[in-house]
Amino acid sequence: MKPSNQSNADDRAVSPVIGVILMVAITVILAAVIGTFVLGLGDQLGDTAPQASFDIVEANDTAKEVTFVKTGGQTIDASDLALSINGNRYDGAFPDQDWESGQQVIGNYTSDSYGDGTTVRIIHDPSGSAIFEDTIDFSS
Repeated sequence: MKPSNQSNADDRAVSPVIGVILMVAITVILAAVIGTFVLGLGDQLGDTAPQASFDIVEANDTAKEVTFVKTGGQTIDASDLALSINGNRYDGAFPDQDWESGQQVIGNYTSDSYGDGTTVRIIHDPSGSAIFEDTIDFSS
C-alpha cells in the first residue's frame, strides 16, 4: 500500500510542467509579434502594388518623354509612380493626378538618351514594385 502523501506529490507535479510549457509558448508568441514591428515588417504589410495594365503609345528621345496609356485595372495616383529607363530612375516623371483606364499620361525624363532595346518600367513607390515593364525602341 502506498502512503497517502506520495499520491498527492505525483498529482501536484503535473501542474508546474503545464505552467512552464504555457509560459514558454506565450513568450515565443510575444517575441514574434514584437520582433515583427521592431524590424519594420508590420509597416510593409499594407503596401501592396496596385493591379493595372499599360501600353506604350510613343517613346520620343528628342522630347525626353514616354507616352503611356492605362489599359485596365484600378485607378492609380500617378504621384506614387516613378519612371525607370534602363535602370535610371526618374522621380516625379508623372503628373500629380489620378490615372484611370483609357487615359494617356506622359512620363518625362531628363539628360540621358536611349536607343534600341531600352527597358522601361513604371515603379509603384509605396510598395517598391515594378507594375509595368517593356523593352522598346526610342524614336528621335
